[in-house]
Amino acid sequence: MATKRQQKFSKLIKEEISKIFQHQFSGAFSGKLVTITDVEMSPDLGFAKIFVSVFPIIHSDQILDHIEENKSKVRGALGRTIGKQVRVIPELAFFLDSTAEYASRMDSLIDSLDIPETDPTDEED
Repeated sequence: MATKRQQKFSKLIKEEISKIFQHQFSGAFSGKLVTITDVEMSPDLGFAKIFVSVFPIIHSDQILDHIEENKSKVRGALGRTIGKQVRVIPELAFFLDSTAEYASRMDSLIDSLDIPETDPTDEED
């Protein structure tokens, strides 16, 4: 369970990286919806696991590769924005959040089920 300090720091990192993506990566992300869905901080606040959701899903790997290639730029920009508020700028690790993909797959599985309708007159008292 994350402490209040970790939760507060996670929220700050999530907001700031979202802004960085909007301002510095808007060209690379054009036509795609890239969202920071969650940030998990290590207990010492030196490491951040950042979960990214991409829509359409087929561009997920391409976007994640682009983010990984520019991770040092993202961390540098993060340092410039929150450097006065924290002692250490955390190391960043980006991961795909596959929750939307999983939900879509579950919806299609449920839709494909062949469940016969029950007739209310067939029910016994």
